Amino acid sequence: MKGLMLVSMCVAIAGGISLSENVNASAEFATIGTGGQTGVYYVAGQSICRFVNRGGDEHGIKCNAPASGGGVANVNGLRSGEYNFGIMQSDHQFKALEGVAPFQNSQPMKNIRAVFSLQSEVFTILARKDANISHLEDLIGKRVNIGNPGSGQRDTFEQIMQVKGWEPSVFSLVSDLKPAEQASAMSDNNIDVMSYFVGHPNGAIQEASTTTDAVLVAVTGSDIDKLLADKAYFTKAVIPGGMYRGNPNDTPSIGGKAVLSTTAETDPELVYQVVKSVFDNIDRFKRLHPAFKDLKEIEMIEVGLSAPLHEGAVRYYKERGWL
Repeated sequence: MKGLMLVSMCVAIAGGISLSENVNASAEFATIGTGGQTGVYYVAGQSICRFVNRGGDEHGIKCNAPASGGGVANVNGLRSGEYNFGIMQSDHQFKALEGVAPFQNSQPMKNIRAVFSLQSEVFTILARKDANISHLEDLIGKRVNIGNPGSGQRDTFEQIMQVKGWEPSVFSLVSDLKPAEQASAMSDNNIDVMSYFVGHPNGAIQEASTTTDAVLVAVTGSDIDKLLADKAYFTKAVIPGGMYRGNPNDTPSIGGKAVLSTTAETDPELVYQVVKSVFDNIDRFKRLHPAFKDLKEIEMIEVGLSAPLHEGAVRYYKERGWL
């Protein structure tokens, strides 16, 4: 027995586990797929884990929220088991559930489950002022970053291109930069246009509009109206004026909700504790990013949930009398 204990101690030390920690073999892990480190998804994941880990001594759950490629990548991460939670646009939750583009090559993900929704997000186009872009049509012939594969802005940009009948060849350059790379590319005059599907205010947009004379471009028109009519998960949205340098007026666009998702197979107790950690600390959670300040508990369990609620989440919401 002493030999077995010594071996266990050596394994713990080799694995980097402090012997002073309460190492529980049955401890559960919440791993949340987020997004680029300049975006709100990353802040949201880190914020959720902050409160989960604060109660770790009580429930034994360890939470981490690594940066990822974004919403589409998080759906694939849930499917593969890389993550047991993922933050995504509400439309990606719906598309995964139904098995439609960009998930048309996979089986419908009937086991995807909603946990709660988060901030509102707006599809955002920012252009260098010297590129003389006032409307969507002015993007033709310009150097445009449509977003990295697996990101929400890439998928949304491709839907907009589809309704407008555009091929990538209409642009003089198409790049697939990650969110954190866009601002410097714009300030270095390597692209004319950056895009982002994100909650506001956003650090990357602030950086780009501070280092470069840049203008927000309205995402409007008859083609956009058709997209809104066809895709109920998109809504009209506005980026408030005065939020970014050089942009004093409101900018209309399209938007949706960010959603924390999981799968039906995730332990109900794990989901319950994650939900409880956030909602028991909702006032403090809302102070962790300006995009969270208008969150309302009832809306978080109703708006933007395009998949069934997980049973662990339902348990908590019923305890609170919300369901």
